[in-house]
Amino acid sequence: MSKLVTIYGGSGFVGRYIARRMALQGWRVRVAVRRPNEALFVRPFGVVGQVEPVLCNIRDDASVAAAMHGADAVVNCVGTFDAGGKNNFEAVQVDGAERIARLAAAEGISRMVHISAIGADADSASTYQATKALGEAAVLKHIPNATILRPSAIFGTEDGFFNRFAGMALFSPILPIVGGDAKFQPVYVDDVAQAAEMAVLGQAHGVFELGGPEVADFRSLMQGMLGIIRRRRLVLNLPFWVAGIIAGLLSFAQAVTVGLFHNTILTPDQVRSLRSDNIVSDGAKGLADLGITPTPMNSILPGYLWRFRPSGQYASIKESANNLKA
Repeated sequence: MSKLVTIYGGSGFVGRYIARRMALQGWRVRVAVRRPNEALFVRPFGVVGQVEPVLCNIRDDASVAAAMHGADAVVNCVGTFDAGGKNNFEAVQVDGAERIARLAAAEGISRMVHISAIGADADSASTYQATKALGEAAVLKHIPNATILRPSAIFGTEDGFFNRFAGMALFSPILPIVGGDAKFQPVYVDDVAQAAEMAVLGQAHGVFELGGPEVADFRSLMQGMLGIIRRRRLVLNLPFWVAGIIAGLLSFAQAVTVGLFHNTILTPDQVRSLRSDNIVSDGAKGLADLGITPTPMNSILPGYLWRFRPSGQYASIKESANNLKA
């Protein structure tokens, strides 16, 4: 019988790419998610019955254990940007990660891949980054040979980074950002998935920081994105103190409306995290150590950001026609 991998958060942005790759490797894939009915799109990644979404709540021992029963390997892709609520930073990125590792060890599963993030630091002022580090430590406590992957900002068709700001550029002549001088090293989602695939197959061990071939500050990334979508916008870098006030007001609005308004715009924790660069550390193992050639942004971004252009899918045709007139 073919081997089985359980991917927690396997229908999410990164998880679906890992699921697809493991299906192509001939593995059975169990996609553990809170809403299986919304993850049915993963089934065509393999033959009938090869890829199956199953119900799982990462905050519940029995649920997590049932999802990994009989598995040969587990992958944890679950993360959050929510500071409050039941699925907060600590519940998901520390307790949830620890729960998966602890139960995997009890099940006799020694192969685990944990998706963390560049900037993970237990002493960070950012709760997101601090809980990422605590989650890593919790995983390694139970499975010392687990593989930890720390990507920078991840780009790809379903990303919440370039898509988000491109969407904002549709409605305003000004594109406000915070931490415009902070450096990023965006990495393609399928490169991250390939690294996870290698770890599941036993071809990678240890901690890897994953970044793409380009390092650029936040402001430059946004200017490059605007060039791709053919829109002229003023990229306005907000001072941290101004951003802190805005983030505080938005979070206060969420609190007083008891969650009716959910702040996905800007949080105080995001402001704190943008004070630091998000690039691969000197001396860290990365994609090159895995034999993976990082994918440049310009070979991927135009393939999905075209829908934000004034003429959408016809922009290239119009530009070609204008060249012919000239």
